[in-house]
Amino acid sequence: MWIPIQINENSAEPLYHQIETQLKSLIISGTITEGTLLPSIREFAGDLKCSVITVRRVYQDLENEGLLRTRQGTGTFVSHVGDGTMAGYKQDAIRKALESAVDVGLSVHCSEDELTQLFKEIVQDKYGRQK
Repeated sequence: MWIPIQINENSAEPLYHQIETQLKSLIISGTITEGTLLPSIREFAGDLKCSVITVRRVYQDLENEGLLRTRQGTGTFVSHVGDGTMAGYKQDAIRKALESAVDVGLSVHCSEDELTQLFKEIVQDKYGRQK
């Protein structure tokens, strides 16, 4: 199975974190559904042109979070994640991204009003609405 993960080698974000974040998003969004067999660690590492250790860490982290499960001799699968848990994951992901954006705004001395207005504009642009 091909998984649409894009790695930015110029990013300061660690490789394993880029992969983990994208894979988690694909699972949470339902793009990769419950029960889906993921590529083996070695195969996925080859596809991504990264270390087996990196992919092993991603799989272990997501398994610890309950998003993946591994069956010895069978492979790694997307776990069943209840609707309530899925909503929690979505909110956590959004909260982290927004907190990061606010931190950047604070670091460049953006006022609360400026940041709020910018956020509203971005949401309207992304959802295709006009003022």
